[in-house]
Amino acid sequence: MSTNQPEPKSILITGATGGIGGELAKRYARPGRTLILWGRDEEKLRKISAVCGGRGAKIISRQIDLAKGQDALSAFYEDDAIAQCDMVILGAGLSDIKTPKDLTEDPQKVLQLALVNYTAPVTLATAAARRMIPRKGGRVVLIGSVSAYYELPFSAAYSSSKAGLASFASAARLGWEEEGIKVIHIAPGFVDTQMSQRLKGSLPFLVSVENAAKRIMKAIHHNEEECIFPWQFRILRVAERLVPQFLRKRILKSIRADQE
Repeated sequence: MSTNQPEPKSILITGATGGIGGELAKRYARPGRTLILWGRDEEKLRKISAVCGGRGAKIISRQIDLAKGQDALSAFYEDDAIAQCDMVILGAGLSDIKTPKDLTEDPQKVLQLALVNYTAPVTLATAAARRMIPRKGGRVVLIGSVSAYYELPFSAAYSSSKAGLASFASAARLGWEEEGIKVIHIAPGFVDTQMSQRLKGSLPFLVSVENAAKRIMKAIHHNEEECIFPWQFRILRVAERLVPQFLRKRILKSIRADQE
């Protein structure tokens, strides 16, 4: 993959108070670089900002709720006017599932999840690209999930929000590539974060936050269009295409999940 774009000087990271976002922030922190860190948890945001600032980065931090889309868009324009982002990493996300005792997912949580997992990132990605194009380039990184490729009956809202994000990444890449904007879609499996720790049962091929951040940074550096990890999920992605549709439906309907 091409690596002809310069190293980013100004990076926006949403979800910076989460496991992956926080680890990426620390690893990208260095003298001469500006980090715009957004998160919901004020105390965690203060701590991660202090760590990154201690590593020499200039920090702009913002406590924000991405479910409030217009506020998020206005906030982006304000921060970009100061820092002129040349890379945005849109990593904030919510998860929820229908537990065995529930008939459906909670409609209120479905609404919030859709706003944070799909509406906010595609809006911010578009705003970022619009600002980057006159500057002759930039990177938009969308962190989704391998669940984008599976219709999970116990997590219809989550899996479909990630599917929408994956589809947006493919379409935006086609629309923006001639303008010098690289669109990178990240689809991790289970990562050892608070989100995954809520789930009961086995978490196959679990990846540490540190290894996840390394893999994401490698994908960004090489401008990979799509990064599915760990490798076992890439194999499953190929194999499941060979499964007949009726058998695929049966397998998906047989999966059981629960959370704390």
